[in-house]
Amino acid sequence: MRVLFKIAIYTQLLFCFVSSAQNGITAYPGWYIKPVVQTGIILVHRNTIGHLVKGYPTIYELNFVKPTIGNKLWHIENNKPDLGITTQVIDFRNPQELGFGYVIAPFIEIPLNKREKSSRVIMRVCWGLSYFTKPFDVFTNQKNIAIGSHVNQYVQFKWFWQLPISKNLRLEPGFNFSHLSNGRTRNPNLGLNLLTLNLGMNINFKPSKLKSIAIAAVDSNTKVKSKNELFLYAAAGFNQREINQQHLYSYSVNFLYQRNVRNTHKWSAGVSLFADQNYLNDYKAINNNEGNGLNMLRAAVMVGYSYNIGRLSIPLETGYYFYDKVGPDGRITSKLSLRYYAKNGLVVHMGLRTHFAVAYNFEYGLGYKLNF
Repeated sequence: MRVLFKIAIYTQLLFCFVSSAQNGITAYPGWYIKPVVQTGIILVHRNTIGHLVKGYPTIYELNFVKPTIGNKLWHIENNKPDLGITTQVIDFRNPQELGFGYVIAPFIEIPLNKREKSSRVIMRVCWGLSYFTKPFDVFTNQKNIAIGSHVNQYVQFKWFWQLPISKNLRLEPGFNFSHLSNGRTRNPNLGLNLLTLNLGMNINFKPSKLKSIAIAAVDSNTKVKSKNELFLYAAAGFNQREINQQHLYSYSVNFLYQRNVRNTHKWSAGVSLFADQNYLNDYKAINNNEGNGLNMLRAAVMVGYSYNIGRLSIPLETGYYFYDKVGPDGRITSKLSLRYYAKNGLVVHMGLRTHFAVAYNFEYGLGYKLNF
């Protein structure tokens, strides 16, 4: 398990690209420090977690932000985004059963309009790790059926506005969606979803002397080589069927056709084959036999959309199990993933697989992309 968490951390740190300079003469900007306070609600996506909601949760953020300045093609394509690290403390307003959550995660903040102006709409994409002080415990905390482990994944999507107050101060109001779960690596794991309003103060610490550098050309090595791609990858993960039981492993082989609309947008369609020990247990319970051959597999047709940030891609895929003999998880499956595309065609994959918004497992894999 430690190895998998290290892989997750290394993959997530791919968000933190280093920026340099841009065409012509430019100056390196300073760092931003951004304190943020959020308050809102816990979304009750299952009636069984309603008893955990005792008040309005509050999130306290301290963000460290470094702007990009346009010397790379993916900077320009994403309207010169900001990169950073967020540290957060989440007060769930239920100290007995939920306690507190502590978060550390890299993020990217992308302006949604190309033209630089005083007020801009920004979208943050963030994926990292969280620590819960009060997870489920069979002896001391049986009511917390949402979170079953101390260490969990953290996913955040935030939309906010930049409202300048002075040269070095900026007010940033907006709203936020956060998800916390362990991907069913340990049960129970219904997960927690938070919808909050946020108010941030962006403080710009510029260096006393700005360095100016002349650059002849924008680095465009992340430009896609063709409109059409074939992508094959294999992945493995694990989950837990019942509380305190052994881990059950899941494997998949995935074949995708990908169409690059432009560097930042990609559509995909294909087929995924799954071999899940959890599924085999369901098959045995329903049919009173172990199953053999193709009965041990299930297959789904998948469609997806990816937003690309240089060599990093964030795909969201949804599929339908067209081959599934017992259907224990329903017919619809989805994946939210991170993929890193290397220059030589190799692809590093990390994804969260779900069934109707309930996490099934995290998976980690390798693949190869062929241009044609």
